[in-house]
Amino acid sequence: MKSARQLVDALRIEQPPNKSLGQHFLIDDAILERIITHANLNESDHVLEIGPGPGTLTQVLMQNCGKLTAIEFDEGACKHLDYEFKSQINEGKLDLVSGDALTEKWPEKIDAVVANIPYQISSPLIEKLTQFLRNSRFSGPRICVLMVQEEFAMRLVMPEWPDHSSLGMCAKMDWSSELLDHIPPHHFSPSPLVHSRLVRMIPCEWEYDIDKRLVKTLIQSAFSERRKKIRTSLKSVPKRISRVPGWHAKRWKDAYVELRDEEIMEHRPEELEFEDWIDLAMDFQDGLIID
Repeated sequence: MKSARQLVDALRIEQPPNKSLGQHFLIDDAILERIITHANLNESDHVLEIGPGPGTLTQVLMQNCGKLTAIEFDEGACKHLDYEFKSQINEGKLDLVSGDALTEKWPEKIDAVVANIPYQISSPLIEKLTQFLRNSRFSGPRICVLMVQEEFAMRLVMPEWPDHSSLGMCAKMDWSSELLDHIPPHHFSPSPLVHSRLVRMIPCEWEYDIDKRLVKTLIQSAFSERRKKIRTSLKSVPKRISRVPGWHAKRWKDAYVELRDEEIMEHRPEELEFEDWIDLAMDFQDGLIID
């Protein structure tokens, strides 16, 4: 087995890192082992890796799971991976997909997602993971371990109230997220300008009698003007409110009029906890009789 540094050097001989793709390759074998430990994989798991690049994580994942599907956007990296892991591909251990992970169809059944993801796709990837979890005919991934930019990790996990964000509040409807290892820039080649963080996401049960899409609409509408009080940011009807079953512009306006003098509307969005958003959505939903 090659070291992480050897795999990275082999790819860099063929091509330099593509800055537009955010290619910063992990070169610390000890951290790769930490990622595997956090993922708690078993030999029957089907794992999805996004953005394998030189294959440093790919290599150790294949030693710890039953099958690995890896989706890589960069054609040069795909050729490198095909060369390095030809035998595993031929054996069916590795399914290497050349394409965009945000648009490619994922395998129907995935037990885990483990990846050092391109940081510029972090938000849309969380959205796709959530949609995949909700729409899967199976149970969906039981765990996701992702390497992300530290600032993004804080907004996702929200350890303190200043970190409250639309991203974290919406993710909390489907995932229980926690911060793991802090990874400084020197563990990558080339070194990024930001610090990185491992996060673990585990699906959580939804126990509220409210449409998630309404909760998400409220959160995103409020955080779109996060410096303003909720009374102001929710006054305008969201552009896509009709996508929430049973909702339309008039219903939103009527609900807003009924609730605009409530105490919760005096707050700014980052001041609310997750349960406050659920309560607000309940009030929007139950406070009116639909025409």
